[in-house]
Amino acid sequence: MSENLLPTMSDREIAFQLYEVIGIESLTERSQFAHLDKNAFNDVLRTASALARDHFQTHNRLSDSLEPQLVDGKVITPPQLKEALKQFVNAGFMSAHNAEDEGGLQLPWCVLQACFSYFYAANVGTAAYPFLTIAAANLIKAFGSEEQKTRFMRPMFAGRYFGTMCLSEPHAGSGLGEITTRAVRQADGTYRIVGSKMWISGGDHDLAETIVHMVLARVEGAPLGTRGISLFIVSRDIPGENGELVRNDVAVAGLNHKLGQRGTVNTFLKFGEGGHCVAYLVGEENQGLGHMFHMMNEARVGVGLSSASLGMAGFLYSRAYAAERRQGKRNGSTPPPRINEYPDVKRMLLSQKAAVEGALGLCLFAAWLVDERETAVTEEARLSAARFLDFLTPIVKSWPAKHCLEANKDAIQILGGYGYSREYPVEQIYRDNRLNEIHEGTTGIQAIDFLNRKLAIEDGAGLRELLDRISSDVAIAAAVPELAALAERLQNAASSVARTAAALENKRRTERADRFIENASLFLDMAGHLVIGWIWLRQAISAASARLGDVGADRAFYDGKLLSCRYFLGYELPKIDYLETVVSTCHHLVADADPDSI
Repeated sequence: MSENLLPTMSDREIAFQLYEVIGIESLTERSQFAHLDKNAFNDVLRTASALARDHFQTHNRLSDSLEPQLVDGKVITPPQLKEALKQFVNAGFMSAHNAEDEGGLQLPWCVLQACFSYFYAANVGTAAYPFLTIAAANLIKAFGSEEQKTRFMRPMFAGRYFGTMCLSEPHAGSGLGEITTRAVRQADGTYRIVGSKMWISGGDHDLAETIVHMVLARVEGAPLGTRGISLFIVSRDIPGENGELVRNDVAVAGLNHKLGQRGTVNTFLKFGEGGHCVAYLVGEENQGLGHMFHMMNEARVGVGLSSASLGMAGFLYSRAYAAERRQGKRNGSTPPPRINEYPDVKRMLLSQKAAVEGALGLCLFAAWLVDERETAVTEEARLSAARFLDFLTPIVKSWPAKHCLEANKDAIQILGGYGYSREYPVEQIYRDNRLNEIHEGTTGIQAIDFLNRKLAIEDGAGLRELLDRISSDVAIAAAVPELAALAERLQNAASSVARTAAALENKRRTERADRFIENASLFLDMAGHLVIGWIWLRQAISAASARLGDVGADRAFYDGKLLSCRYFLGYELPKIDYLETVVSTCHHLVADADPDSI
């Protein structure tokens, strides 16, 4: 089996999620998208699929084995990356979400994210460069000055400049309040940056004219902690006396060599070693972290989509392998059975399918919430979408990162020894996906944010909205005989999460902080299982409705949806009961543990 001949993303799955579950065509009734229709959406999806297959997937293995190299202080990448990104830019994907008068296609964010899933699945290492750039350009669009938009944002959307986010430092990974990078005011209104940043994806390369770094730093005299952080644009190259680009005082101190996603260069950067690193303040001083969350939250949803897409790539490959591989004996009959006939292999395939299709559904739903936040008819609907998206973001980032990685493990297991060897793609897919539990905020950081902040906003409005949406869909499913029992299971799980949330709120008031958050990761996973269970019930409702008509060759597809919903709600959702018991009864065991005894 050649990996380049096999799809890494399912066209039918994308169509089902967009048209049958989300109902994306309804967006064309709004003035922002009135110029579009289903044919236009399908055209751009087909373009993404073909481009990912022909220009991204073809060098996925090469970019894993031939990492970017640091030569004379500059990062050199294989030429296939530049060609792929040229095709990406020429196809219009860099600015496809922008208005037509801004050079974009004015596509719904949900449709664009569906397109991006093809690129993540085909070659996440190359895909990271434009997606970081889009997020950085969107940040400038939201908070930058008109001059900054002209000088930096527009060349980024045009694909001439690429972008990064520079948060972490060698001594401060997730602890942004501890950053020491300094910004010194200058008489001309610019700043000079002095400091270093670690783990910077896309921090240097030869793929664009220059690189626009979005840098967090502390202006001299700023308050301590996160309240004193400001956001700056620091371009790797700045205009010289004759208008040509000359190197800014930004140096690559080294490359980080990673387990996976090796095609995305990861750098240790030093700013201002010569005292001349020119920077431009974005927004106001000491407001930088709030601004940066615009990019961070976009990136976190992107991480979830990346995880789901890599999960899908592994699932599709292992499913195709299991359908071809024959092994064992069949009571005197020949040939040997295909391994997808064995119960344990079926279980692993179902487990993958339930995780990756559930995660993909969640990520596209989150992208649809972005469209609702920006274009819903009423202000109330826009505010509701924004609030719900904010609540769901830690789950969107963390659940796919954890459970689609488990799906990749099952893909390796199905291939057996072949899965563990580099001749087959699933071992690389697993390594590529492993990073997603770490970057853009580790699972533990997401869990603390979810419990400490998201659960408490507006006295639990996000959780109430989730429970209300679940109750509404449960009522619909309860009227469908084959879904009634599943609906009841989901409603019971929702009650379990609500009880646990109430117990945790009581703990917030009565316990010290470390005891309150000791099981935050477990609660985040618990809430994530509930959300994915709800996503699966929504898919089952759509599939059951479709089966009432003449579905023809799609019957197996819809049967698979109902089977996967039964699997998730039967095999995975009951873990909520266990998690409720642990979170509710294991008080202080972790928080009070002596670290020297562990």
